[in-house]
Amino acid sequence: MPHDPPLPDPDLARRALPRAPLPADCEVLVVGAGPAGSACATWLARAGVDVVLVDQHDFPRDKVCGDGLIPDAHAALARLGVLDAVMAQAQPIGHVRCVAPRGGQVDVAGRLAVLPRRILDHLLVRHAQAGGARLHTPVKFEGLIEDGGRVRGARLRQAGADTIHELRAGWVVLATGAAMPAMLGAGLCERRAPSGVALRAHVRNPALAGRQTTMDVVWHRALSPGYGWIFPCGGDVYNIGVGSFFKRDASTDAANLRDMFDAFTRVHAPAQALMQGGEWVSELKGAPLRCTLAGARTGRPGLLATGEAIGSTYDFTGEGIGKALETGLMAAEALLAGRAQGSAAAPADAQTLADYDARLATLKPRFSLYARANHINRYPWLADLVIWRARRSPGMRQRMSGLLNETSNPGTLISLRGMLKLFTV
Repeated sequence: MPHDPPLPDPDLARRALPRAPLPADCEVLVVGAGPAGSACATWLARAGVDVVLVDQHDFPRDKVCGDGLIPDAHAALARLGVLDAVMAQAQPIGHVRCVAPRGGQVDVAGRLAVLPRRILDHLLVRHAQAGGARLHTPVKFEGLIEDGGRVRGARLRQAGADTIHELRAGWVVLATGAAMPAMLGAGLCERRAPSGVALRAHVRNPALAGRQTTMDVVWHRALSPGYGWIFPCGGDVYNIGVGSFFKRDASTDAANLRDMFDAFTRVHAPAQALMQGGEWVSELKGAPLRCTLAGARTGRPGLLATGEAIGSTYDFTGEGIGKALETGLMAAEALLAGRAQGSAAAPADAQTLADYDARLATLKPRFSLYARANHINRYPWLADLVIWRARRSPGMRQRMSGLLNETSNPGTLISLRGMLKLFTV
């Protein structure tokens, strides 16, 4: 994006685009250098593991996303030791503004920020390199190498190469995002249809500079079963988009996202003002969403999958960066534990797979609660009710802030008991 600040350490930035030949082998091959893959590679490399990290694109590169960093992302970035670098370039935000169909709104406090993925992912992949991971881009994943019922590496094609390269690895980690070809080829995909879709653009509007300071999330009947958003990226540039979530039993109920986007600019006055006086900085792009840690197996001997490939995005909010980072760290921790128990000749496959699933299981209750809260996207009148009460109740606003900070239960907002509390909190 033209407004992006310069990236520090230009020598390291240049090393983010290596053209050296791919190695013959490594301990762990991580396929996909988004948040999940970069987090996994960083954690492993710091522990002394020989890690090769590949991605089909050079960096920096764009990624369809709302660009919002909520508290779980801040916590994961802090664990990785990259939070300060991220916040030095991010736009800090103090509140999410929740806007109901009838126009009621409430500001919910949280530790928040916005940073375009073009910058964030570049910072993360450079951080992985600084930790010792060997980055190779652009490299396309062509398939797995298997022997004796175990994954032993991957077949890769480097840009400009005439032949496929076979890279042997003790473990392969797929962090390939919401697109399913790699997961299908690996035999891990259990549901081809995504959980939802999102559409976003970056728009510059100098007249709004300094006026739009909250992360706006807007519910309206015209946007059901989803919502619209406007997130300030800093200066006079904004991320604007819409997302739609599908029923679990009917992936065919997808809304026409362009129609949703146009409706958003009609029913939400700030969106209308942004677009009427703005200029496109990045084009309107769509992408699938995979939610609720469902729809994919998490691994098999010699292979783990992580991030949005296994559904690490939340229903209801569509937030995915924080949980992608977390699941990437969990994959790395499981591999390190298995490494300590096994050996190159006899890797601890069963223990590693069981350990990884146990770590992911600690996240599943919260994903289930977000799936329940997702009813608000399908029935926008619930947003009217919740926001009406929150405007009158400091306790209710505190509970909503707790949802952002993962200290309160999102599902209780629309349970029968939660509905009754709306009138008593």
